[in-house]
Amino acid sequence: MSFDYSLDFQHINFRDHPELYRIGKGEQGVLLVEPYKSEILPFWRFKTPDIAQHSSEKIYDIFLAYLEQDDFVGADMARKFLQMGYTRARRYANHKSGRKYTSNPQKATSDAEKIAARKDILPYDVDTEKAESAAIFKEKWLLAKSPEKYLHLLAKHQQLYESKN
Repeated sequence: MSFDYSLDFQHINFRDHPELYRIGKGEQGVLLVEPYKSEILPFWRFKTPDIAQHSSEKIYDIFLAYLEQDDFVGADMARKFLQMGYTRARRYANHKSGRKYTSNPQKATSDAEKIAARKDILPYDVDTEKAESAAIFKEKWLLAKSPEKYLHLLAKHQQLYESKN
């Protein structure tokens, strides 16, 4: 089931209302779902490998704590922050400005414009420090995708809340 961007994210506490949470794809909702965003975001950093190591370990510890509390939404959000640490650090490793495209495909008004914008990639400018940060986050992200308890809570959430819609 796709992520529901129509919700009133400023007024929903997803810890109190996990039934409203949709997993979506990739990192969808990572900067919207409260109170988890506010609990995890302060620790999310990837500027250097040392910072990325500390950040990814802290977020992984938060992930494990949410699992311990049977809090699937929190665990999934922590997993998404680890994934976003990897993808953002990887983007900065490839493009010093952090911008991948010459123009923003999300601001395109037609499908043809979106397709064209996604083909107009800025030149690569490799940053080995950011690439190392990305690898650190990737390791923790992959760890967070596989614990048996996470997979159990994922299946339970999908069965309870996502299969009914």
